[in-house]
Amino acid sequence: MNRRPLVRDLLTEKQPDLTAAERKLTAVLVDNAMVAGLQSITRLAESAQVSTPTVIRLARKLGFEGFGELQDAIREDIAARMKEPLAKLNSGLDDAPLDHMVTRFASGALGNIKRTLERLDLTQFDRAAQLLSDPTRELHFMGGRITRSNAHYFYNHMQIIRPRVYLMDSSPSVWPQSLLDMGAQSALVIFDIRRYEKELEKLAALAVAQGVALVLFTDVWGSPIEQHAEVCFRAAVEVPSSWDSTLAINLLVEALIAEVQSRRQESSADRISALEKTIGQSRIFRGA
Repeated sequence: MNRRPLVRDLLTEKQPDLTAAERKLTAVLVDNAMVAGLQSITRLAESAQVSTPTVIRLARKLGFEGFGELQDAIREDIAARMKEPLAKLNSGLDDAPLDHMVTRFASGALGNIKRTLERLDLTQFDRAAQLLSDPTRELHFMGGRITRSNAHYFYNHMQIIRPRVYLMDSSPSVWPQSLLDMGAQSALVIFDIRRYEKELEKLAALAVAQGVALVLFTDVWGSPIEQHAEVCFRAAVEVPSSWDSTLAINLLVEALIAEVQSRRQESSADRISALEKTIGQSRIFRGA
């Protein structure tokens, strides 16, 4: 079976036939590992400082009917690229002792990542990225007894990338105070894996009733909160342990952090620069 050439390879092959504007657009795609191609045609054109007809012309020169077909091809290429390293990592376990905990745990964790990526809906990923990068929205993060560290990790990065980001208190008694200011211009990110927590389900229901967009990270069996979620990520969590592993969940989290930062490149760069300046002035860290 003949596989379609990678979009990156098509761009290289067609380079001599491209106009200056099309080369400018190509540079944006290649420099961002093709991820920029997952944006809307308008946003992609703005990123490259070209017109939307230029985007369409480039797609047709590469052999696609239009931008939609080109974007589908980019999605396929990125999904394949994410899966290939997993096979290489698995092969590294071949010579390890099969009965050692490190080998068994690594095998289980890699399997979780593989299964999670196989089931990943990239349109859901893009919708989550859109919600999280929308500057008009407030973002709120909440995790359960085990997953609060995942929520805190996500919050910590997003708070650096953009303003109006909040980590909710772990005590349900103060949630009503947070809910007071949530509405249609808010998004709530919840982490809930087995055993599912009733308090989190109540929080999700109340928030959605107020118009809040809900993004859920859960396991393959699905938290009851899923019925309220606009976007839901199901990740494999089973490993040879009494505890579930959230490595696959964190892979999705870090991919979203990277995507949101790419969508807010200029504004996040300003924030990071200001943060570094403050760190230098406060001398909190060595060498600052």
